[in-house]
Amino acid sequence: MEPIITSTLCVGGIGLASAAALAVAEKYLSVKEDPRINKVTEMLPGANCGGCGYAGCADYARKIVNDNVDLTLCAPGGSECAAAIAAFLGRAAGAVEKRVAIVLCCGDDTEAVRRAAYNGITDCAAAQATAGGDKGCTYGCLGYGSCARVCPVDAIAIVNGLAKVDKTRCIACGKCVDVCPRKLIKLVPAAAEIHVLCSSKDKGPAVKKVCGTGCIGCRICTKFADDGAIVMDGFLAVVDYTKRLTNEEVVAKCPGHCIRSDGAGNKETAAAS
Repeated sequence: MEPIITSTLCVGGIGLASAAALAVAEKYLSVKEDPRINKVTEMLPGANCGGCGYAGCADYARKIVNDNVDLTLCAPGGSECAAAIAAFLGRAAGAVEKRVAIVLCCGDDTEAVRRAAYNGITDCAAAQATAGGDKGCTYGCLGYGSCARVCPVDAIAIVNGLAKVDKTRCIACGKCVDVCPRKLIKLVPAAAEIHVLCSSKDKGPAVKKVCGTGCIGCRICTKFADDGAIVMDGFLAVVDYTKRLTNEEVVAKCPGHCIRSDGAGNKETAAAS
């Protein structure tokens, strides 16, 4: 019996010593967290989308309190959230411009040519890695839904082979922007109503061979755009979103039919899929 009692006493002693050591460590070595961090975390929307550049809402709240980082980085929370946190912390909030994601392509399967039959993984990066993708336009949306799968609020649907964003759901987290292998998705001001839904930099004749709704580089839109709100990037017309574009003539005059008003062709809700 003695070996059993001795072993029991030894194990018990080690346990008591360890508990005492942990208690001492808790008292003298633990780092006290600022209680304001939990409060700020509760004030954030809880999307944990990572759009602010941090691991999640709790991490962003910690940086706000401990490092005084910018209060306007939370796109889902917007100005109201930033103002509330600013008031709580006694800081200046600053303005938050609401943004939404937009897919700069309107070449769905009725307009754009598919040059091959892709039978691989249903993933845009995988399709792009397979001989540059199956779409005739090497700039166009591949339509395999990588952006839709990473969207935390189901704001993206694949409709007729083309990714489309529901602007009413989009929280501008930027996940879709990062995942698109062709970099077709961009965060733009939510107030913007006119967009060039094309990303092809090829010359007009080459564009027409592969898509019925592509920019042909005619420059007509630049003549009607307000205050230089549309500029040319080679053969591609590009909206300068720092300027207000309101003249609907740029839509009516576009021979490529790729300039759309109020996100036309890009507003369908995720339910459409």
